[in-house]
Amino acid sequence: MDPQIVIARRIGRELRDGMLVNLGIGIPTLVANYVPAGIHVFFQSENGLIGTGPVPEQGMALRWLTDAGGKPVTALPGASAFDSAMSFALIRGGHLDLTVLGGLQVDQQGRLANWMVPGKMVPGMGGAMDLVTGAKRVIVAMQHTAKGRSKIVRACSLPLTSARPVDLVVTELAVIAFPQGRATLAETAEGVSVEEVLAATEAELIVPELDTALREPGTTRPAEGA
Repeated sequence: MDPQIVIARRIGRELRDGMLVNLGIGIPTLVANYVPAGIHVFFQSENGLIGTGPVPEQGMALRWLTDAGGKPVTALPGASAFDSAMSFALIRGGHLDLTVLGGLQVDQQGRLANWMVPGKMVPGMGGAMDLVTGAKRVIVAMQHTAKGRSKIVRACSLPLTSARPVDLVVTELAVIAFPQGRATLAETAEGVSVEEVLAATEAELIVPELDTALREPGTTRPAEGA
């Protein structure tokens, strides 16, 4: 399975009915395709829209209706549009239940770097700093390595987005949490061993005792009947 889909599907399990959720650019946008059945989530885009829907079908895109990355979106019935000042007041006011952001690096204390790569032109930090600081919960969606190098590192070599630690990092290999500011393995993906996760992780990773024989694949929940 495509690693990005593995990541998006797992994050979908973190969604709860009635949540107001911001999805960042890249892998996070895929999460909208994996909302669990029976729940309703309100997706927010920081350029000023609550109620974003799926990607429009070919030929149906409206050039004035886009997400914060400039990609076409649809608006669901009841959607609300407003200016960016109102949007950032909503973010900074702590009204977002969850934001899902892409990442370049996360350090072993849970601090995210996701806005600048040295030597590359960037327009600025965008809304990432506000989202990490203002959302009630922050999940990073990223692949575990890039060009053979771990993206979960001892210390970020790239500029930090915020000093606030994120809550979860979800990769195609694992789910990592940061209780008390310490990187802790929460889950391994289906078919992935703890040893594989450790080998792909630069950061010092705490591994609690997980009884793999009693664990559903890719989770830390006991298997049925265990």
